[in-house]
Amino acid sequence: MSVTPAAAPGAAPDVTGRVPHHVAIVMDGNGRWARQRLLPRVAGHRAGMETLRRVIGWSVQRGVRVLTVFAFSSENWNRPQDEVGAILRLMVQALMDEVPRLDEAGVRLHVPGSREGLPSALVEGIAQAQRRTAGNDRLVLNVCFNYGGRWDIVQAAQALAARGEPITESSLSATLALAHVPDPDLVIRTGGEQRISNFLLWQIAYSELFFTDRLWPAFDEAEYDRALAAYAQRQRRFGRTPEQVQASRAA
Repeated sequence: MSVTPAAAPGAAPDVTGRVPHHVAIVMDGNGRWARQRLLPRVAGHRAGMETLRRVIGWSVQRGVRVLTVFAFSSENWNRPQDEVGAILRLMVQALMDEVPRLDEAGVRLHVPGSREGLPSALVEGIAQAQRRTAGNDRLVLNVCFNYGGRWDIVQAAQALAARGEPITESSLSATLALAHVPDPDLVIRTGGEQRISNFLLWQIAYSELFFTDRLWPAFDEAEYDRALAAYAQRQRRFGRTPEQVQASRAA
């Protein structure tokens, strides 16, 4: 998760016109990438972490202000226990190795998700990482871990009910796990699947979607720029007509 600005590719699409403020990514395909190479699945997860390091750097370089990634879902506990254990250990190690680099690069880390069932070492590592990077403002990095969109909505509703507060769109939004950032402008899913998989269900109501066949470890700078360029070409209407959008831009 280190931030090393990458050199701009020679023939990258022009994405300077409209860069999304908040990019969210479903990092899918680690296991398939490893299987294609006759490697254990954990090798795919390690390779996926290398891709995340690069994407953080590309995001900073291009002016993205918030990057949210789906690292471990509520449903991933159903995977083989040896794989789950390996992912938990990788997360602990990543916090130890990468947080100093993130802090130096001005990245503020948040880890949205339930702490239930997580090893104590991981829970403490998350808390320390969030405290250490709390003052940074170059990029907000949300690593959703033990997270699910339905869990997020339920925990927010329960918190409001426990406080005796009315449940409205604004109060629920302010109590969700990603209330500290605006909703995603662009959601990218790698790996060829075209579904949301319980990711940010409330927050992506008006997000633009981009699906790619690239497996996450093989997701490269050119493909990231292709997603950003596709976003730049879209008209975001939020329920309005195209004519209303044009009129508001001209005003």
